Amino acid sequence: MIVAALSYLAFTGIQESKSYYVTIKELQGMGSEAHAKRLRVAGQVVPGSIHRQGTGADFQLDEQGLKLQVAYRGLEPPPDTFKDEAQALVEGSYGTDNVFHAQQIQAKCASKYAPAAKAGQTASSGAAQHTQAAAAAQNTN
Repeated sequence: MIVAALSYLAFTGIQESKSYYVTIKELQGMGSEAHAKRLRVAGQVVPGSIHRQGTGADFQLDEQGLKLQVAYRGLEPPPDTFKDEAQALVEGSYGTDNVFHAQQIQAKCASKYAPAAKAGQTASSGAAQHTQAAAAAQNTN
């Protein structure tokens, strides 16, 4: 009897903690099935969409032009890397109000990992100059 009770508790605990990763497109196509599952969704934070409320935040994620409204209400405030254009991964549930209700959030600031630009250059102009120099070197051979 005790073994059966412990097995049931372990099984239900695993089921409750299981989450499925879906894209915004997949989420929007799931219909009512999306409301019954714990999900994880990733995207880029839409610039200007962050509205902080205590330890929570309302914002939008963008993935290939598709937008998802997110309401984060976790126990801790969003990480320091959570800002406009950061890559974010949220975990929670999709409400019938078409808002993703996140209990967890992870964010990675894309610019933090970009190569450093030389003084007076942007990263893209430096890359363009490198490409032009490589092409010129090939033409001289």
